[in-house]
Amino acid sequence: MSDEPQEYRGERIVVRFDGRKCIHSRNCVLGRPDVFVPNAPGAWIHPDDALPEAVAETAHNCPSGAITYERLDSGPQEQAPMVNVVRVRENGPLAFHADLRIAGQTTVYRATLCRCGASKNKPLCDGSHAEAGFRASGEPPSQEPTPLAQRDGAVVAKLAKNGPLLIKGSIEVVTGTGRTILRTQAAAFCRCGGSANKPYCDGSHDKTGFVAEAK
Repeated sequence: MSDEPQEYRGERIVVRFDGRKCIHSRNCVLGRPDVFVPNAPGAWIHPDDALPEAVAETAHNCPSGAITYERLDSGPQEQAPMVNVVRVRENGPLAFHADLRIAGQTTVYRATLCRCGASKNKPLCDGSHAEAGFRASGEPPSQEPTPLAQRDGAVVAKLAKNGPLLIKGSIEVVTGTGRTILRTQAAAFCRCGGSANKPYCDGSHDKTGFVAEAK
């Protein structure tokens, strides 16, 4: 499969795949193996081989946002979530499900952002954490939970030069087992891989010599 964005048009739904965002969670090929058929000759996505509702639900389960869709049958398009969530993946990226604007780009609802420092496609995860041997718990300790007045709405992600991922907007930070560890409207997440307080920044990027553009 090419890393270039691909489009597969069915009669009732269009499925788009961006390989540059894919972290190979395999939710698509395990959830709908009739629609998503990797390593097959020709087209590997077959939008008409399932109901559009099922195809859309499979796209929703893609944590990186590599799979998106457009309904052609007057069915509902993907909507922003009612609660903005950041999931801390064990030894891997931060998985956002939010009304998210990354570095001033177009709004996305799903994205996996690098926290190991090794991605060649920053701020997106490209799977480099596995090769780099990145180790970071998906179950960091909880902070005192504080209810948010608003749990949805726009979340803006900015990239500090050679530094952390800066988030503004209502978010809940959740562990791999679904435990909420933080509710906040602003956070600085480590993206150098060196913080002793993962997933949050502790200034270690200055010591590690982390280099990444600001956006």
